Amino acid sequence: MTITFIGGGNMASAIAGGLVARGRPASGIAIVDPVDAQRAKLEAALPGVRTYASVTAAAIAGSSIVVLAVKPQQMRDACVALAPFVGGVRAVLSIAAGSRTADISRWLGGYARIVRAMPNTPALVGAGIAGVYAPPAVDAAGRVAAAAVLEAAGEVVWCNDESALDAITGLSGSGPAYVFYFLEYMERAAIELGLAAHDARRLACRTFAGAVQLAEQSGEE
Repeated sequence: MTITFIGGGNMASAIAGGLVARGRPASGIAIVDPVDAQRAKLEAALPGVRTYASVTAAAIAGSSIVVLAVKPQQMRDACVALAPFVGGVRAVLSIAAGSRTADISRWLGGYARIVRAMPNTPALVGAGIAGVYAPPAVDAAGRVAAAAVLEAAGEVVWCNDESALDAITGLSGSGPAYVFYFLEYMERAAIELGLAAHDARRLACRTFAGAVQLAEQSGEE
């Protein structure tokens, strides 16, 4: 069965690459992206992957899961294009921020087997974590399929209520940006104190990474 991505940007590329690294044949992945250069880039990075310029029956044929990996402002148009072909798909997984399952279902013409996820940018290096919600319409097989896609780029935390994704968007979705700001100011302070730039960066990054590892392994609050 095929996994089809609608949108071939950084997050889709990272997840697709993670799937291949975990043993899924690239021929079992299809990616729809309207930009010629991006399709060529994907084909070079993932030899054997099938790419399409638009959503067509051929792009969706045989898909067990479709991943909506477009920008939030493109979501409605992407869903409308997908709607005629989605009936036989086990689940649709959205990784776009802000688009709720009820809206996605409406744009898909009433299709209800929607899994919504909020990943974060460390997924680009296989170290992400995603909050995930699925309504009752998604069966166990659909949940497993969605989790397998997301776990190719990191960890998964399931939510019982869709509203929890708002908090996850603020915490893990937006959190890396605050980490980067913190690292930037640590580096800047170290440089102002006379350290070389490359040493300042290494010290700041390893301090943060080591502290996180200590926190994860410690039993203390």
